[in-house]
Amino acid sequence: MGMTRREFSINGTVSFFGLMTGVSSVDFNKEAPRKDDFDLMKEVNKYRKIDAYSTSNMTPDQLRDQIDFADRLSIEKMFVGMPMLPIKATPEEFRSINDRVIKGVKAYPDRLVGEFTINPTYKKEALDEINRCVDNGLVGTRLYNQVKISDPLYEPIIEKLSALKMIVFMHGECQLGVGGYRMKYDAGKLTSTSTPEDFVAAAKKFPDANFQFAHIGGGGDWECMCKTFENTPNIYVDTGGSNNEENMIDFALKYLGEDRLFFGTDNSYYQSVGKVLASNLNERQKRKLFFDNYNALLKKGGFGVN
Repeated sequence: MGMTRREFSINGTVSFFGLMTGVSSVDFNKEAPRKDDFDLMKEVNKYRKIDAYSTSNMTPDQLRDQIDFADRLSIEKMFVGMPMLPIKATPEEFRSINDRVIKGVKAYPDRLVGEFTINPTYKKEALDEINRCVDNGLVGTRLYNQVKISDPLYEPIIEKLSALKMIVFMHGECQLGVGGYRMKYDAGKLTSTSTPEDFVAAAKKFPDANFQFAHIGGGGDWECMCKTFENTPNIYVDTGGSNNEENMIDFALKYLGEDRLFFGTDNSYYQSVGKVLASNLNERQKRKLFFDNYNALLKKGGFGVN
């Protein structure tokens, strides 16, 4: 039988060391007995999970792949919407997007919960679309940067969502050159992009509404995000995104507390689970982040997971 490159390297090193010291290479090739080997996937799967931020183009192939990830990582429910794009989001566009979500989640009704998008610039059409989407089983929003969350145009939308006890979920950003912040460093984003300060303004205006700031791991200054939200108890964050800097989860816990953190992936599945497991949260706190916190808010509107 042939030898792998790794085995060749190890055996060559051991043989050289043996020649120099007189120690037999056989001694090195014996694996020391290990007790209670750590089973990573057992650790992953012991936590119930709700993905509070999943994105899909709603094609059969992508939906199938997402369910495969969910099965492997014990994600019981995925709250899913279409990718948030810098489009005008006319009534025709947001109805078309929502139709795709409605159709897509029907393929996996026990695993996927759809979220809808609207544009508050079109007040009547947006309010009518909320009613239509709720009638079709969608729960909560997937809002982007057409209008700032603190703009008065959003007031009737937030009032409506608050009355339905649905979470106001919106994309936000925090970095130089975004949303009016130090625009001499212009990052090329729309000035209507919502910043953490915009979320705080909206949340204080509507203290009975609950807001979700999308993916603190999605790029940008997550320390600034958490510090800005510290004293606004009706703003929650999900920990999703492909950025996995050390201490992100612990920092969020320090400033927001253990009740205001949601598990989300933004389709970075292993990273989003791994950074929670690698944090210093205790068992109770991990269970709350992965499942209980988001489910507690869902239950207020009658949308909870049993």
